[in-house]
Amino acid sequence: MGSEVCIDVLAEKMGIDPFELRYKNIYRAGTGCTTPTGQEPEVFCLEEMYEKARPVYYEAKERLAKMNTDKLKYGVGFASGVYGCGLDGKDSSFANIQLNPDGTCTVFHAWEDHRQGADIGTVTMAHEVLREAGFTPDMIHLYMNDTAYTPASGPAGGSRSNVVTGNATRVAAEMLLNAMRKPDGTFRTYDEMVAENIPTFYEGTWVVAACTDCDLETAQGAPFSNYMYQLFIPEVEVNIETGAVRVIRLTTVCDFGTIINKIVVDGQVYGGCTKGIGLALSEDFEDYKKHTTIKGCGIPYPEDVPDDFNIIYTQTPRPTGPFGASGCGEGPLTAGHPAILSAIFHATGARIFEIPAVPEKVKAALDAMKK
Repeated sequence: MGSEVCIDVLAEKMGIDPFELRYKNIYRAGTGCTTPTGQEPEVFCLEEMYEKARPVYYEAKERLAKMNTDKLKYGVGFASGVYGCGLDGKDSSFANIQLNPDGTCTVFHAWEDHRQGADIGTVTMAHEVLREAGFTPDMIHLYMNDTAYTPASGPAGGSRSNVVTGNATRVAAEMLLNAMRKPDGTFRTYDEMVAENIPTFYEGTWVVAACTDCDLETAQGAPFSNYMYQLFIPEVEVNIETGAVRVIRLTTVCDFGTIINKIVVDGQVYGGCTKGIGLALSEDFEDYKKHTTIKGCGIPYPEDVPDDFNIIYTQTPRPTGPFGASGCGEGPLTAGHPAILSAIFHATGARIFEIPAVPEKVKAALDAMKK
């Protein structure tokens, strides 16, 4: 939030649109640019993303300018988010696979699933490998998160699992597929594997290559193999009499590499961007007396989220991601909230530096402009 608001303030002082200031300074191949830790980005996808965002942003600026009334002001904001996938340095994961007597298979791992899609991600990645041998999705069973039977795949944190456990799942499936393959290109059955004394159980491992811990003195290093990139274009309505802010439209441009399962990724984006609306406008955990209900915590409700919600994807395959995929969990959380603050400024000229931008804060900023 801090860096994105600072970019907006700098753009204002320079007399340049905040979109264009960012566009001039994005990662571009061949320019020697690095992440703040000195790491070369794994892909250069931002230019394509900005070109997709540009017409949306400028159309909104023109349209919203015509909607202003004495009471209601409208504005569009913009912010850019980049987030790494992993545990900030060396990382690895494990997944096992078993060919079953009935011709199905079972994948074992501890890709912890709090309904973000570990189950369908596993099925999709395993199927992408095993369909060559005639497996259909219903032939792939899952045994997850019981470490009496599954390997320790690491935490579902840092948006790492799709990359590291996804790759481990891919590796395990490839090991089974190669074991089943006959010299003539067809595939062995379970009975044929047993008859030829070929194992039917395989342990897949994937280790993040070329990642390093950041130096504690210089903060330099290569902590992530994959990153997520996302642009946010919220449109807001501000009631200048009350300070109430409402997000009326939201467009986001995302690059998470190859999309493994679009419905699941859509769900991550909808949920993460909704969280951004809450961070920007309502979530406040400082008053402990109010923390007894979801409403008291300021968690956004359905009416707080615009129905006009548009997701635009670019898909730049990641060199080390499973089938070119990156993570997607925390990309939608990166910069939705400063983008909404940017939209409030565009609508009213009032700059908000503290979240949540509850009505009284916005009204105070508006009143301060009159002095």
